[in-house]
Amino acid sequence: MKILVSNDDGVHAPGIRALSEALATLAEVVTVAPDRNCSGASNSLTLTNPLRVQTIDNGYLSVNGTPTDCVHLAIRELMDGEPDLVVSGINAGANLGDDTLYSGTVAAAMEGRHLGLPTIAVSLVGRELRHYATAARFTLKLVRHLKMTPLPSNQILNINVPDLPEEAIQGVRVTRLGARHKAEGMIRTQDPAGRDIYWLGPPGQQQDAGPGTDFDAVANGFISITPLTVDLTAHDQLEGLSRWMDGVS
Repeated sequence: MKILVSNDDGVHAPGIRALSEALATLAEVVTVAPDRNCSGASNSLTLTNPLRVQTIDNGYLSVNGTPTDCVHLAIRELMDGEPDLVVSGINAGANLGDDTLYSGTVAAAMEGRHLGLPTIAVSLVGRELRHYATAARFTLKLVRHLKMTPLPSNQILNINVPDLPEEAIQGVRVTRLGARHKAEGMIRTQDPAGRDIYWLGPPGQQQDAGPGTDFDAVANGFISITPLTVDLTAHDQLEGLSRWMDGVS
């Protein structure tokens, strides 16, 4: 089995090392990740600058691009044959609900899906982020199961693991995405020259976070697994929109 590992926190992040080392006990692992933190990069591609690849001391491949760049480049050019699976993470922080639209971690997994491969995105949820090993061991267990019982190639699994010791995890729940309130405003400050600069404000608070959601599962100590799809079509609205369009001359 051959696995491609990537992330959005950068090639030197502790989460990608924990994940790569755990999966290396089961499969051949190739680790290709951005040379810097690309959190919030979503599905962006680098179109106006060339991509460069460097091998760092531990053998991981560092790319001066986005998470999507890394997965695309790895599969198309850097790997000897396609991987059997793409795993992205372990992200330093949650990818719950609306976060998945902005997440470079999820985007890296999504790019593997675009190229026809089953993919997993893994995130560690908490403030101190001490228990990467918990998330890594669970991912290894999941990949072992996936090896024995494959999922469809169009399947993306978004996994959020509470930042707890393994023995404190309450179990696993299959969930749907929750939702947040709209994001708070920008933060305006000044640089040393007195010029205005702006920072993105905090994300919105939880809105749809009841039973069955990824927010609820993680808040109660459970690992959340949400199946994602790249088809953004609002299928339940097609018929109504067709009727509405009948009135457009």
